[in-house]
Amino acid sequence: MANVVVVGSQWGDEGKGKIVDWLSERADVVVRFQGGHNAGHTLVVDGKVYKLSLLPSGVVRGKLSIVGNGVVFDPHAFVAEAAKLKAQGVEITPDVLKIAENTALILSLHRELDGFREDAASNSGTKIGTTRRGIGPAYEDKVGRRAVRVMDLASLDTLPAKVDRLLTHHNALRRGLGHPEVRHETIMEELISVADQILPYVDRVWKILDNKRRAGARILFEGAQGTLLDIDQGTYPFVTSSNTVAGQAATGSGMGPGAIGYVLGITKAYTTRVGEGPFPTEQNNEIGEFLGTRGHEFGVVTGRKRRCGWFDAVLVRQAVAVNGINGIALTKLDVLDGLDEIKVCTGYRLDGEDIDYLPASQGAQARVEPVYETLEGWKGTTAGARSWNDLPAQAVKYVRYIEELIGAPVALLSTSPERDDTILVTDPFQD
Repeated sequence: MANVVVVGSQWGDEGKGKIVDWLSERADVVVRFQGGHNAGHTLVVDGKVYKLSLLPSGVVRGKLSIVGNGVVFDPHAFVAEAAKLKAQGVEITPDVLKIAENTALILSLHRELDGFREDAASNSGTKIGTTRRGIGPAYEDKVGRRAVRVMDLASLDTLPAKVDRLLTHHNALRRGLGHPEVRHETIMEELISVADQILPYVDRVWKILDNKRRAGARILFEGAQGTLLDIDQGTYPFVTSSNTVAGQAATGSGMGPGAIGYVLGITKAYTTRVGEGPFPTEQNNEIGEFLGTRGHEFGVVTGRKRRCGWFDAVLVRQAVAVNGINGIALTKLDVLDGLDEIKVCTGYRLDGEDIDYLPASQGAQARVEPVYETLEGWKGTTAGARSWNDLPAQAVKYVRYIEELIGAPVALLSTSPERDDTILVTDPFQD
């Protein structure tokens, strides 16, 4: 059995929720390995909609679900999300959920700093477009070796010194930004008030996963965001603050790279992104409006309207390489139904030269111009198709052309938000 890593091959929002849920029914363990509650997954199970921000998708199906050490964890957001799920009939218990003891916490001061910076950047025209949920500042403290971690909630005798160390840094920043300092007692109360609700879930996740792997369990690693938001491989600085690529599944869960068997890249049949930054194929016209309206392109977590454009094969081809993607799950093909013609970006032109990659330079990324190939659209519908025979001929041609351009096969084809409207070509767990 191959353990499977699910990653977004674009800027996120590719429809990972449905695919992860589809796979999680057949997995034994589901692991979140990076990010925080700044990325959401929408699951539709038996007609009921669940919107998750922090918790692994497996919790909805009662599968062992793990928050890995690569995540930054907001304890109060967790309590709120667990309560919301309970109201929908999903009980989160320590038998179902495990949180890595060495996971760094997101605190109120992280959210505030995130907001202070975004406000200042907005005024100067240099904002990144974060969700203001404290993700970036929490990762900064982790790398700066001053983070409060989940395990610290169990050691109230040593916690005050850790909070003091954290505040030495943050209060200096706040003074410089012209904001009031945070009192030691405020943070201590914030942590103590939630400790008893978090500690029952805390465990040595690396050990649990090692035991499961040795026992032959099927492990599903669930990524958040997308490849182009990776702190190293993405459109820097308009990226998230963690590594979103497949290699992080090992680092962010405490497993070795040999634990990864199959990398599935979730890929939308067109392109979207939320927030600031370059977007070569963006369509600020009726096509962009059509894709956004037909595809219901609004963020799960923030509700922000997504920017929309044509499929960019350059970006996805690069994502295939940096993730080691074995196959893609192509989603939202049905959104393209009814278009007379469909464009696909096959390359870029940069300063008069043709290139086949996204340059790393921010300035160059802003200057690239897409080179398009125009394909004939289709009038039939792909919505709800469950076999290749159900698809219009031009839709099949479009899918095959994408496979050729990106250098990876389609393993699954999703034709609606419903989990059963899926054409399975390759079973990632059996690869």
